Amino acid sequence: MMKEEVGSSVLEEVCKAEERLKNVVVKTPLAVNNNLSAVYGANISFKREDLQQVRSYKIRGAYNKMATMPPESLAKGVVCASAGNHAQGVAFACSRMKVKGTIFMPLPTPGQKLEQVKMFGGSYIDVVLYGDTFDEAKNAALRFCDEHDGVFIHPFDDPAIIAGQATVGMEILEQSDEPVDFLFVPVGGGGLAAGVCSVFEKLSPHTKIIGVEPSAAASMKKAMEKGKPVLLEKISRFVDGAAVQQVGAITFELCKNALSDMVTVDEGLVCETILSLYNKDAIVAEPAGALSVAALEKYRDEIKGKNVVCIISGSNNDITRMEEIKEKALLYAGLKHYFLVRFPQRPGALKTFVMEVLGPDDDITYFEYTQKNSKEKGIAVVGIALKQNRDFSPLISKMKQYDFFVNYLNNDPSLMNLLI
Repeated sequence: MMKEEVGSSVLEEVCKAEERLKNVVVKTPLAVNNNLSAVYGANISFKREDLQQVRSYKIRGAYNKMATMPPESLAKGVVCASAGNHAQGVAFACSRMKVKGTIFMPLPTPGQKLEQVKMFGGSYIDVVLYGDTFDEAKNAALRFCDEHDGVFIHPFDDPAIIAGQATVGMEILEQSDEPVDFLFVPVGGGGLAAGVCSVFEKLSPHTKIIGVEPSAAASMKKAMEKGKPVLLEKISRFVDGAAVQQVGAITFELCKNALSDMVTVDEGLVCETILSLYNKDAIVAEPAGALSVAALEKYRDEIKGKNVVCIISGSNNDITRMEEIKEKALLYAGLKHYFLVRFPQRPGALKTFVMEVLGPDDDITYFEYTQKNSKEKGIAVVGIALKQNRDFSPLISKMKQYDFFVNYLNNDPSLMNLLI
């Protein structure tokens, strides 16, 4: 199917999708963010899909898809695979429409998302944990469909799913008092991006739409480089809502020319953004939900004086992940460093390290040391937090000057993960 045909059919279905969803989804606010508007000298607004009752936009596509299915298909039971948000949308729809559903989720799915799925679906759904990634869970779900004659509800590569997600774009245009110059959209499998691209391409063609992916799971960027969807051999699961090894065939066709740019952001920057949104705006964003805001810095010059919209796609963030998020943010900012440190086995060695090596604002946040009587010097793993990243060079110099330095661990993630 050609992109023009897909785009036209999606646009025609969006109004129907809006009608189906009007008593199901929240028309989420399009709110100006004063903090970032001042920082970037632009009019920056957030489309707050994190405020949906399932706390992400995914309910739009999932419910629209099931609402378009014939009763005989629904009677067979529906099956889906998801890292969390699509699962919640399907679970909500199953409970509301009284349809049996089987939901496959990756084993590392955050506990918060798992519990939300069970809560929304209740007795109408069964959850199956399988595989390490979304794609492994999806393959298991497809096998289950074949074996049990179930109907698979794709999380992104389906016209009805895309039409449901496209209602986000329609709402943005309805709510905008001024033309939208830039729209930043998070990208996982591409369903949301494909939907808003279909709407904006027809109704606001001047808008520059920027797709944003995590750099460690950049399946849409790779697809654009190769001219077709490509299966990534390895991805990071940290930005779980966008951790997809291969984008959809339909979503790719809709996005490949409509997206003005496809950009990736580091996980550490995503974590910095999550913390900033929480501390400055009291917004609880999940990693995928913060992608659009994280990309703004890359467009600082281009967006100055412009009307900019960032889609905050979800807020299903497990509180137990906050320490990891803070750690990644500090590492990315150059404010947290890990070392192997050599300590002479004599009284006062640690005092020398603290008094002579550390700067006045440096703080030891991690320390692991075991004294070995057979050696004159023992090795410790030491984590140090800095107030400013420019304090790093003086710290290294002092460690070497006093013969404490052995190795710097930040540049060796595998070794650091093993030790810490």
